[in-house]
Amino acid sequence: MSTTTTRASEVKKLTPEENKKNIENHKKIANHLELAAKNHVEAANHHEKENHERAAFSTLAAHGHTALAIEAQKEETKKHALNTKM
Repeated sequence: MSTTTTRASEVKKLTPEENKKNIENHKKIANHLELAAKNHVEAANHHEKENHERAAFSTLAAHGHTALAIEAQKEETKKHALNTKM
């Protein structure tokens, strides 16, 4: 496995506004992942009670949050990789 290191001198300096947006995006991603995990736990609990219909709804909610997190993460990753404003 290879790793890439970036020197501080090679990284574009962020404006306070860009930094604030990056922080907000990371928190948004984390929030969606936390909600997805919560919905998966709820789905498991519903399955344990043999309430499979409610489990299905919780699973769909988890999937939605996961999809939103992935989309936001892709955008954040692009910004970090390209080191440009988006």
